[in-house]
Amino acid sequence: MKIAYLMNHYPKVSHTFIRREILALEKQGVDVLRLSVRGWDDDAPDPQDQAEKSRTHYLLRGGMGPLLSAMLSQAVASPGRFLSALKVVMQIGRRADRPLPLHFIYLAEACLALRTLREQGIDHVHAHFGTNATEVALLIEVLGGPGYSFTCHGSEEFDKPELLHLGEKIRRARFVVAISSFCRSQVYRWVDHAQWPKVKVVHCGVEPGFYALKTEPPRGNRLVAVGRLCEQKGHLMLLEAAAIVAAKGIDFELVLAGDGELRAHVEARIAALQLGGRVRITGWITSDQVREEILASRAMVVSSFAEGLPVVVMESMALGRPVVSTAIAGIPELVVDGDNGWLVPAGDPEVLARAMVDCLTCDDAELQRRGAAARERVLARHDIDVAASRLVTFFQNRASYAPSAQPSVESARPVKAAH
Repeated sequence: MKIAYLMNHYPKVSHTFIRREILALEKQGVDVLRLSVRGWDDDAPDPQDQAEKSRTHYLLRGGMGPLLSAMLSQAVASPGRFLSALKVVMQIGRRADRPLPLHFIYLAEACLALRTLREQGIDHVHAHFGTNATEVALLIEVLGGPGYSFTCHGSEEFDKPELLHLGEKIRRARFVVAISSFCRSQVYRWVDHAQWPKVKVVHCGVEPGFYALKTEPPRGNRLVAVGRLCEQKGHLMLLEAAAIVAAKGIDFELVLAGDGELRAHVEARIAALQLGGRVRITGWITSDQVREEILASRAMVVSSFAEGLPVVVMESMALGRPVVSTAIAGIPELVVDGDNGWLVPAGDPEVLARAMVDCLTCDDAELQRRGAAARERVLARHDIDVAASRLVTFFQNRASYAPSAQPSVESARPVKAAH
C-alpha cells in the first residue's frame, strides 16, 4: 500500500504530530510519499524536521513554470476531467475564504501532484486539516487520480465551514478522521446522517521515545504553556491570570514556550503587568527542548479560546504533569477535573487564576497523584502506534467508505444546527 500525505506546509514546528503519524505508519509497513506545497526554505530547528525536508516533494519549489506546464498537459491529455475540475474550482471559489485566483492555483497544484502520484504508483491521498490541502486532494480525484481522506482537527475548520466548503469535502472523501469525539460531532453537523459512518475518531498520539525515560515527579513552582503566540491560545488572558496570582503573593514562574505573530503584544503586556521577573518566552524550540521545559515544570497551563485537542496536553500528561486548562473542544475528553488536572471556563482570568493557585499550593502528594493519573490516562488513549494501526485499517478499507454517487457542489447543502 502506497499512501501520499498531502500538506500545505511541511514540516512545521507546530505540526510535529503529522511527522509522528507518518513515521508510525512507516513502522507498520506503509509506504508514505510526503507531498507539500511549501516549507522547503523554512528554518528547521528540530533535527527530525530537517530530515523530513529531504524526504518531501515540494509542489511550489520550481515556481510557476512547472505548475502551468502540468495544468496545460492535463487539459490536453484529459479535457473532460479537466473541465470537470475547472467547474468545481469555479463553484467552490465563488464563495470561499480565499480569492478565486488562488483556487486556480490549487488546480494547478493538483495537476502537478497528479503527475507525481502516478509516477510513484500512489493508491490513496491523505491530507491534514480541511483547508486548501484537502481542496487540492479533492481536485486530484476529480482529475482522475486516487481517492482521498483527510484529518479534521478544528478549530479553523469549524470557524468557517461554509467558506471552506467543508461539507463538500466530507461528502467526496473516502473517509474522514476526527481527532476527538467533539471534533466528530462538529463534522456531523455539515453532512447528512448517511455520511456519518465514514467519520472515524483517531486520536493524535505520543510516541514512546518522548516519554519512555524515567522522569522525576512534578514539583517546584514553574508552570509552562506551550504553543504558538496567537489570539486563539489566550496568552493575554493567561497573563491577566498570572497578575492575579502574583498579587496574592504566591511565588511562581511562567514559561511561554513558543513564538508567533502576537509576541510583541505579549511582551508589551508582560511589561505593563510588571511580570518581567516571572514570565519567560522561549521562542521556537525543538521537540526535545519542549520535553525539557515540561519536565522542569509543575504543570502545563492551557488558556486557549479555541482548540482541537492539543498534542502538548498529551505530551505533558505522558510525562506525568497534570494540566490546568480551559474546558473547550476535545480537552475535557482527556483532562478530568479533580483527577488529572484542573478545568476552567474559557475567557475568565479570575477562575483560571484560582485554578493556578490551587495547582501551585497543593501538596506534593496530591500533585503527584494527579500527575500519575494524567500519565495513565494519556498512555491508554493516545499511543501513536495504536493510532497508526487504526489508520492502516481505514486506508485498506477506503473503498467501502466511498459514497455511491458524488453530489455536485451546486446541489450540496450544509446541515446546520438549529438556532
